[in-house]
Amino acid sequence: MRFLSSFLPSRRLFHATIAAALLSASGLALAQQVLRVSAIPDEAPTELQRKFKPLGAYLEKKLGMKVEFTPVTDYAASVEGLINNKLDMVWFGGFTFVQANARSKGQVVPLVQREEDEKFKSVFITTNPAITKLEDLKGKTFTFGSESSTSGHLMPRSYLLAAKINPDTDLKRIAFSGAHDATVAAVSGGKVDAGALNISVWEKLVSQNKVDTKQVRVFFTTPGYFDYNWSVRADMPAELRKKISDAFLSLDPANPQDKEILDLQRATRFIPTKADNYKAIEAAAHNAGLLK
Repeated sequence: MRFLSSFLPSRRLFHATIAAALLSASGLALAQQVLRVSAIPDEAPTELQRKFKPLGAYLEKKLGMKVEFTPVTDYAASVEGLINNKLDMVWFGGFTFVQANARSKGQVVPLVQREEDEKFKSVFITTNPAITKLEDLKGKTFTFGSESSTSGHLMPRSYLLAAKINPDTDLKRIAFSGAHDATVAAVSGGKVDAGALNISVWEKLVSQNKVDTKQVRVFFTTPGYFDYNWSVRADMPAELRKKISDAFLSLDPANPQDKEILDLQRATRFIPTKADNYKAIEAAAHNAGLLK
């Protein structure tokens, strides 16, 4: 009897531990009924939300869970949000992915990218007829996009350095507009002599007649490089990660509803990606002194 009485509390403790574990697991399952999504703010917040709305509805159907899009204030906030478990999935530029991967010590996984992101490009624009090549920028005023932007800062800076132009010493003044559409506004409005932005936003603004190409023109286009992707944390359940990847890869341009989503994302289709694709971006960031 003495043995039995000493055993009973242990059994109660065991069952209590199991119950607590099940309750915790249940809480996690309930918490994961919402997929928290964001994107680097490379365009106006209203534009980002407009572009994501049909994609969010599509993902809700495919995943069987609520999908919430939350805008962030800057590029750094998108990185911190993902690695600190405040976000579950983020649309990163190549450089922001590299930063997030470094900050998390390799715990960020790129899932998919647009086919266009295999050979993405930046364009340099100006209203000044005297500027026809990168070397003509010496002594001029210039704007990048965000400091953490791949196509609006890192790669344009890399190509300036390759042309023997140090933006910090050879240009009269440099600025950071914060977003690609803001760069176009700064150049067309005469605030700076020239600027650089991603080719996708430039082509969209041109197609929507939101830029006067008789006044603002492209004078240099970079070679292609890997850029944007949808990334998640490595601790996301493998089953959910696969469902998300499959949802993106299933988008079919032959389906009118899918084509609407793809068009808003400026994508022909989505394809798988991997961290190794961004090694060149990482090297460029180190060479430009933007990644310690």
